Amino acid sequence: MSNTVTLHRVFSAPAERVYKAFLDPDALVKWMAPHGFTAKVHHLDAQVGGTYKMSFSNFSTGSSHSFGGTYLELIPNQLIRYSDQFDDPNLNGSIEMKVEIKPVLLGTEVTISQSGIPDAIPLSACYLGWQESLQLLGLLVNPTIPDQ
Repeated sequence: MSNTVTLHRVFSAPAERVYKAFLDPDALVKWMAPHGFTAKVHHLDAQVGGTYKMSFSNFSTGSSHSFGGTYLELIPNQLIRYSDQFDDPNLNGSIEMKVEIKPVLLGTEVTISQSGIPDAIPLSACYLGWQESLQLLGLLVNPTIPDQ
Protein backbone atom coordinates (compact mmCIF):
# COMPACT_ATOMS: atom_id res chain seq x y z
CA MET A 1 0.00 0.00 0.00
CA SER A 2 1.35 3.45 -0.85
CA ASN A 3 1.69 6.12 1.82
CA THR A 4 2.56 3.47 4.39
CA VAL A 5 5.52 3.26 6.75
CA THR A 6 6.46 0.15 8.70
CA LEU A 7 8.87 0.15 11.61
CA HIS A 8 10.34 -2.65 13.67
CA ARG A 9 12.11 -2.43 17.01
CA VAL A 10 13.09 -4.78 19.84
CA PHE A 11 13.08 -3.39 23.38
CA SER A 12 14.57 -5.08 26.43
CA ALA A 13 11.41 -4.15 28.36
CA PRO A 14 8.54 -6.57 29.03
CA ALA A 15 5.50 -6.42 26.72
CA GLU A 16 3.28 -5.05 29.51
CA ARG A 17 5.47 -1.96 29.91
CA VAL A 18 5.65 -1.33 26.15
CA TYR A 19 1.88 -1.71 25.76
CA LYS A 20 1.27 0.68 28.65
CA ALA A 21 3.56 3.31 27.09
CA PHE A 22 1.25 3.53 24.05
CA LEU A 23 -1.88 4.09 26.16
CA ASP A 24 -0.75 6.13 29.17
CA PRO A 25 -1.08 9.91 28.57
CA ASP A 26 1.91 10.76 30.78
CA ALA A 27 4.07 8.23 28.93
CA LEU A 28 2.96 9.47 25.50
CA VAL A 29 4.05 13.05 26.18
CA LYS A 30 7.44 11.71 27.28
CA TRP A 31 8.22 9.71 24.12
CA MET A 32 5.87 10.21 21.17
CA ALA A 33 6.86 13.66 19.91
CA PRO A 34 10.00 13.54 17.73
CA HIS A 35 13.09 15.59 18.65
CA GLY A 36 12.38 19.33 18.60
CA PHE A 37 8.69 18.91 19.47
CA THR A 38 6.66 18.80 22.65
CA ALA A 39 3.47 16.79 23.04
CA LYS A 40 0.21 17.37 24.85
CA VAL A 41 -2.56 14.83 25.41
CA HIS A 42 -5.90 16.63 25.49
CA HIS A 43 -7.88 13.47 26.26
CA LEU A 44 -7.40 9.74 25.99
CA ASP A 45 -10.00 7.02 26.57
CA ALA A 46 -8.07 3.77 25.99
CA GLN A 47 -10.89 1.35 25.23
CA VAL A 48 -12.33 0.01 21.99
CA GLY A 49 -14.50 2.84 20.63
CA GLY A 50 -12.75 5.33 22.91
CA THR A 51 -11.14 8.42 21.44
CA TYR A 52 -8.00 10.46 21.96
CA LYS A 53 -6.77 13.92 21.01
CA MET A 54 -3.14 15.07 21.03
CA SER A 55 -1.03 17.90 19.67
CA PHE A 56 2.64 18.33 18.84
CA SER A 57 4.27 21.77 19.04
CA ASN A 58 7.49 22.81 17.33
CA PHE A 59 9.66 23.98 20.23
CA SER A 60 11.60 26.46 18.05
CA THR A 61 8.70 28.14 16.26
CA GLY A 62 5.75 27.43 18.55
CA SER A 63 3.62 26.19 15.66
CA SER A 64 1.35 23.31 16.56
CA HIS A 65 -0.69 20.60 14.86
CA SER A 66 -3.37 18.51 16.50
CA PHE A 67 -4.71 15.09 15.68
CA GLY A 68 -6.91 12.43 17.16
CA GLY A 69 -8.81 9.29 16.47
CA THR A 70 -10.57 6.22 17.77
CA TYR A 71 -9.27 2.98 19.27
CA LEU A 72 -10.43 0.16 16.99
CA GLU A 73 -8.84 -2.90 18.60
CA LEU A 74 -6.98 -3.44 21.87
CA ILE A 75 -5.53 -6.79 22.90
CA PRO A 76 -3.56 -6.23 26.10
CA ASN A 77 0.20 -6.57 25.63
CA GLN A 78 -0.27 -7.74 22.01
CA LEU A 79 -2.06 -5.31 19.70
CA ILE A 80 -3.19 -1.69 19.48
CA ARG A 81 -5.07 -0.59 16.37
CA TYR A 82 -6.49 2.90 16.03
CA SER A 83 -7.43 5.58 13.53
CA ASP A 84 -5.57 8.85 13.34
CA GLN A 85 -6.69 12.07 11.66
CA PHE A 86 -5.15 15.54 11.55
CA ASP A 87 -7.32 18.54 12.37
CA ASP A 88 -5.62 20.48 9.54
CA PRO A 89 -7.89 20.26 6.45
CA ASN A 90 -4.76 20.26 4.24
CA LEU A 91 -3.83 16.90 5.78
CA ASN A 92 -7.12 15.15 5.15
CA GLY A 93 -7.84 11.46 5.22
CA SER A 94 -7.76 8.79 7.86
CA ILE A 95 -4.54 7.11 8.90
CA GLU A 96 -4.68 3.62 10.33
CA MET A 97 -2.16 2.73 13.00
CA LYS A 98 -1.33 -0.84 13.95
CA VAL A 99 1.09 -1.62 16.80
CA GLU A 100 1.95 -5.30 17.18
CA ILE A 101 3.65 -6.28 20.43
CA LYS A 102 5.26 -9.68 20.87
CA PRO A 103 7.34 -11.04 23.75
CA VAL A 104 10.69 -12.41 22.57
CA LEU A 105 13.59 -14.07 24.36
CA LEU A 106 15.31 -10.84 25.43
CA GLY A 107 12.36 -8.45 25.63
CA THR A 108 9.61 -7.28 23.32
CA GLU A 109 9.39 -6.98 19.55
CA VAL A 110 7.29 -4.10 18.23
CA THR A 111 6.11 -3.68 14.65
CA ILE A 112 4.32 -0.44 13.77
CA SER A 113 2.42 0.11 10.55
CA GLN A 114 1.06 3.54 9.67
CA SER A 115 -1.04 3.56 6.49
CA GLY A 116 -3.02 6.26 4.69
CA ILE A 117 -0.48 9.01 5.38
CA PRO A 118 -1.58 12.25 3.63
CA ASP A 119 0.26 12.96 0.37
CA ALA A 120 1.52 16.29 1.75
CA ILE A 121 3.69 14.46 4.33
CA PRO A 122 6.92 12.99 2.94
CA LEU A 123 7.33 9.35 3.97
CA SER A 124 10.98 10.06 4.81
CA ALA A 125 9.78 12.58 7.43
CA CYS A 126 7.54 9.89 8.94
CA TYR A 127 10.42 7.41 9.12
CA LEU A 128 12.72 10.01 10.66
CA GLY A 129 10.13 11.10 13.22
CA TRP A 130 9.23 7.54 14.19
CA GLN A 131 12.91 6.58 14.57
CA GLU A 132 13.38 9.49 16.98
CA SER A 133 10.19 8.66 18.87
CA LEU A 134 11.12 4.99 19.20
CA GLN A 135 14.53 5.99 20.53
CA LEU A 136 12.73 8.00 23.23
CA LEU A 137 10.34 5.09 23.87
CA GLY A 138 13.33 2.83 24.55
CA LEU A 139 14.72 5.33 27.05
CA LEU A 140 11.37 5.23 28.86
CA VAL A 141 10.54 1.51 28.86
CA ASN A 142 13.90 -0.29 28.91
CA PRO A 143 15.15 0.69 32.39
CA THR A 144 13.91 -1.40 35.30
CA ILE A 145 13.84 0.93 38.29
CA PRO A 146 13.07 -0.59 41.70
CA ASP A 147 10.30 0.92 43.83
CA GLN A 148 12.51 2.23 46.65
